[in-house]
Amino acid sequence: LDSGDIPVYGTGGYMTSVNKALCEKDSIGIGRKGTINKPYLLKAPFWTVDTLFFATPKDKCDLDFLFGIFQTIDWSALDESTGVPSLSKTNVNGVLVSAPKSMQEQKKVGKVFSSFDSLLTLHQRKQILIILANIFLFFSLIPSQRRLSYGT
Repeated sequence: LDSGDIPVYGTGGYMTSVNKALCEKDSIGIGRKGTINKPYLLKAPFWTVDTLFFATPKDKCDLDFLFGIFQTIDWSALDESTGVPSLSKTNVNGVLVSAPKSMQEQKKVGKVFSSFDSLLTLHQRKQILIILANIFLFFSLIPSQRRLSYGT
């Protein structure tokens, strides 16, 4: 890789820029080593280093909805290290999340999630998202469960 205009991200965020993209679709970054409990949005195109997993929504999954769900997961509970916090592919792929089958419903919920993003601090946002996710579950708007998948 040579220097370029494509941002490179690691666990802590932006690192540098290169001339080739690893992914051409907006995604969610989640630290594999170090800061594992702070997912963030990755705007395409981008490249990642080996300390960052990324999840790219499939065609029937809204990015804002998925990002809201990622923020409610206690990733630190999946930490399998004895020193530096660490997530594994197995643990990430084993997380079950509930999601409406309807893309329209996901977009509505995702819009609510993203509207809180600009209004609340990280701690407040996480608490509100957990409450919203519980309300969402309570009213049985979620007909199925899906496994998370990610790209590296």
